[in-house]
This record gives sequence, structure tokens and C-alpha cells, in this order.
Amino acid sequence: MAEAEKGRLDAVAAAAAQLTNLPSAPAWNPPLCADIGLKITRDGAWHYQNSPISRPALVKLFASVLRREADGHFLVTPVEKVPVEVEDAPFLAVDLWMEDERLIFRTNLGEKVTAGLDHPLRFERGAADGLKPYLLVRGDLWALVTRAVTFDLVAQADTRLVNGREETGVASGETFFIIGTGISK
Repeated sequence: MAEAEKGRLDAVAAAAAQLTNLPSAPAWNPPLCADIGLKITRDGAWHYQNSPISRPALVKLFASVLRREADGHFLVTPVEKVPVEVEDAPFLAVDLWMEDERLIFRTNLGEKVTAGLDHPLRFERGAADGLKPYLLVRGDLWALVTRAVTFDLVAQADTRLVNGREETGVASGETFFIIGTGISK
């Protein structure tokens, strides 16, 4: 790579490192390009042609143009759309705390997301994985809540009467997320 190109890439990566709460990729509609071997593994690591991408700023840059469509995940720019294989979810929720009676999560890319109607929690049960909570980060991009954070989340659970039935779930502000099914207001 030429020094000038490396310098520009370093500058873009440095700018991307400053990003925290990213918007969804814009509604660009470029042509689909060939698969170049991008993959996000179950542990949240990004890979290019089976090699880990070790620069967090570059991963944040890619994540800023990540979009989920009916047929998969893609990096979308104004001129191209590149497929990304995602083993489970593109992000991980790696930290949780309460702030003003709201559940606040931090993703593996440093995004701060407050659970609520705009960022719901959903709960799945995996055959061997047990309870698998997910948090909507943006667009249709979800974060798998890590095992350690799942324990912290379950510690916040209580039982409430919902539609005449006792349900166990977690509250974030006025939103109650029923463990096993979804949202109740």
C-alpha cells in the first residue's frame, strides 16, 4: 500500500474511532458486489478473508455502514454493497448499568444504547445456549447480550401482572420486557 493511501486510511480510522452512537446506514441502493470474505463471528470479532481485523477504528468504520436486509447483512456505501457473513448478531452488549430506572447497555464497539420501545430487548432460547437476550442497536442490527451481562440483566428481573397473568421480565423506564416473549407496556 502506498504511503499516501496508508495515511488516508489512518486518518479515516482515527476519525471513526471517535464515533460512539452511530446512525443506521443511509438508504443508499448501490449494486451488489462480490463477496470479499467479511465475517462477524459469534464472539463479535470482525474478519477479512479469515484474518481478524485488529484495528478497532476500522471495525467502527465498517459498522457505521452495516445494514441488514431481508437476504443478509451488508456494508453499504454510495457506490457498492458488500455481503457480510454474521454468525449470530453483529454486535455484543458487553456492559449494563441502571440510570434513571432505565437499562443502559454498552456494545463491544462503545455504543451506548438505552433499552426501551426504540431499542427493545428480545429473548430467545438456544438448544445449548440457554437464555439468549438481544438488544436492538439501530436499524435491524442487534447485539447479543453476553453471558456475564445476561446474569446482570436477570438480576434485574421481577414479576408483574400483565394482561391478567404473572410474567417475569425486566423493566427499563416504562417498558417491561417479558423474558421469553417480548415487550409489554
